[in-house]
Amino acid sequence: MYERSFVFAFGQASCVQYRLVIRDVNTLQILQLYTCLDQIQYIEWSSDSLFVLCAMYKRGIVQVWSLEQPEWHCKIDEGSAGLVASCWSPDGRHILNTTEFHLRITVWSLCTKSVSYIKYPKACQQGIAFTKDGRYMALAERRDCKDFISLFVCSDWQLLRHFDTETQDLFGIEWAPNGCVLAVWDTCLEYKILLYSLDGRLLSTYRAYEWSLGIKSIAWSPSSQFLAIGSYDEKVRILNHVTWKKITEFEHPAIITNPKTIVYKEVEKSPSVETERLSFPPRALASSLFSTHSKYDISEVPVSLQCVKPVADKANPKIGIGMLAFSPDNCFLATKNDNIPNAVWIWDIQKLKLFVVLEQLCAVQSFQWDPRQPRLALCTGNGKLYLWSPAGCVAVQVPMEGDFQILSLCWHSSGDSLALLSKDNFCVCYLEREEAK
Repeated sequence: MYERSFVFAFGQASCVQYRLVIRDVNTLQILQLYTCLDQIQYIEWSSDSLFVLCAMYKRGIVQVWSLEQPEWHCKIDEGSAGLVASCWSPDGRHILNTTEFHLRITVWSLCTKSVSYIKYPKACQQGIAFTKDGRYMALAERRDCKDFISLFVCSDWQLLRHFDTETQDLFGIEWAPNGCVLAVWDTCLEYKILLYSLDGRLLSTYRAYEWSLGIKSIAWSPSSQFLAIGSYDEKVRILNHVTWKKITEFEHPAIITNPKTIVYKEVEKSPSVETERLSFPPRALASSLFSTHSKYDISEVPVSLQCVKPVADKANPKIGIGMLAFSPDNCFLATKNDNIPNAVWIWDIQKLKLFVVLEQLCAVQSFQWDPRQPRLALCTGNGKLYLWSPAGCVAVQVPMEGDFQILSLCWHSSGDSLALLSKDNFCVCYLEREEAK
């Protein structure tokens, strides 16, 4: 099903205590090694990959390093104001620091060394959003017990628009990929999402129901034509960009009954080992030889998926659509229902129907689409990488010594490799296309 082979390379995490390690993506050779003033808690590349910022929240310090000029560096100290978040602006020449208690955002320019201040940023999960072209920034604000949105021009940080929102407790904001519409959604205690134009006009308000836990996740399609809204009632609702009305909703039942739905079930198998290969093999090879391998079988419907009952008396219950993402070609939508943690649902957006269900042996930790084609990578906290495409799916054992548990993953922008991260280590998986014979 896959005309590709897999090559793995391993290394220590690029951020180790005080040290920042820069490696070549193809060879993993160390290009630069920088030492920071304190333990690094966050790192981020600039948009052009020429600078790296290292945030040390405990010290209220950000250090910036240059790859073109290794001797150059920059130190930003927020002093007594403290530091809780730091990020790059889209141009890669400004840094936005959020101070403690969200009193203000400080905008530092690396070119002019100028400083700008933005007051009243709201403490919420997703309070800053940039348009894809990098021209505008939307900021959620809270003042006088009301929610507001401020739109800024990123070239000079001038205020473009300022308006209040019809939210009780704004939870997040996100631009459509075309930069024309801003989605604003309310606290999970109320199902409410508002759509604003670039000039601050309210285009539409959508409410699916009342008096129950509401929105848990949202995702724009790459074409900006669809907005997917995942909620605590275990459904995904799709809004269209013309009328902003619901065109369909996807349910996530524990029993799959549609015979047209393909259910891939992960099964474990013990590898057969030839005795001549057992004479002092390399340690990594020996580990992979004796580990349990996985493959996918196609299950006949009906299929009952493992369901977990959420704890009712705890905050943030494990129920509802916690993860969803569109494929880069707009053809598929991948979702995860948190109270069916071992399954990934893949929906055909052209037909608006369930296409595939991947049933894993362990709870899905993370998934991400290949940025170049409809191919989904996922991990479940073990030493295996799972890939799905319309051609089929495959499970790959990572040949690493010891216990390498993949907790998250990230594709390279070319789609030819992806980084697999555990708690203390990482490896890079290279996907090599086999030559046609």
